[in-house]
Amino acid sequence: MPETSLIRTLSFSARHHYGRADRPEEWNEERFGDQRRPHRHEYTLVITVTGPPDPETSFVVDLGWLDRLLHEVVIPLEDTSLNESIPEVRSGKVQPSTEALALWFWERLAPRFDGEVRLSRLQLWENEHLGAQVEG
Repeated sequence: MPETSLIRTLSFSARHHYGRADRPEEWNEERFGDQRRPHRHEYTLVITVTGPPDPETSFVVDLGWLDRLLHEVVIPLEDTSLNESIPEVRSGKVQPSTEALALWFWERLAPRFDGEVRLSRLQLWENEHLGAQVEG
């Protein structure tokens, strides 16, 4: 049976800023400019779940389960500072870039799928002109 994909989106609002505490102010200014100041984005997370449709339900994945999973991972970030809410960002290991955030979501969502159903693509958009994508 051919595989089918289900695409689900979830939006959330959060703040972030860039900067490295271990670097001089001039270094941060040169690399991050105005993005050093906290600013808000209306993020949109788009995930694609791929697998064979269940012969009894015709669904690739239980939508209720999928929505609970997304809410478990995403909703705690709603209206927060990502610099404080995400431990890897808070510790200074990573910047809260769109690319790093997309990977962060992938690492929390992809392992939750099992069997023939998998997370095949994840996109994170911080606005209509800038997003990042992870595939696997």
